[in-house]
Amino acid sequence: MSYSPEHKAEVRARIVECARVLFNRQGFVETSIDQVMAEAGLTRGGFYNHFRNKDELYAEAVAGFLDGRGKTWRDDAGVDPENGGPETVRAMIDSYLSSEHLGDLDGQCPMIALPSDVARATPQARDAYGRLLRAMTWLFEHNLPDGTADRRNTALALSALCVGGMVLSRTVDDGSLAGEIREAARNFAVSIARV
Repeated sequence: MSYSPEHKAEVRARIVECARVLFNRQGFVETSIDQVMAEAGLTRGGFYNHFRNKDELYAEAVAGFLDGRGKTWRDDAGVDPENGGPETVRAMIDSYLSSEHLGDLDGQCPMIALPSDVARATPQARDAYGRLLRAMTWLFEHNLPDGTADRRNTALALSALCVGGMVLSRTVDDGSLAGEIREAARNFAVSIARV
């Protein structure tokens, strides 16, 4: 029995989303194909109908965040990448460095959850991660206030502050220190963005 192209696309999307959540929770190395397929309600044998290997799935899970869970997160935060202006810059900084984002392990941005894994991953996965970083930087650069000097450099610094602040906050056990880190990153980002 063959399945329709639509069915195959739906199954593939379900596998990718389950993998994205498991990679966020456990990392690349600790997440097995068997776990991903079980989470998707499928058997391991079906995996190879969709992907050549776990690296390909990993790259797609990272890349898919931008238009999947990431879009939902941006919409909920009031971030309009195309025409939001300085209000979007502020909303992005505030939402990205929020305690809600810190606590959303399943839905968090892969740039927070996976930097060490990606650094050791295949070029395909590193490229997907780089696309997320370039999208975030473009969002900042495109929406900074008029008159911002060296928009590109400012946008890169904002991206680094947001991601770095969250990575550090996620790695410390002291909730008070994690809050201080995010607040310091937020305050500095807002000051250099002038929003």
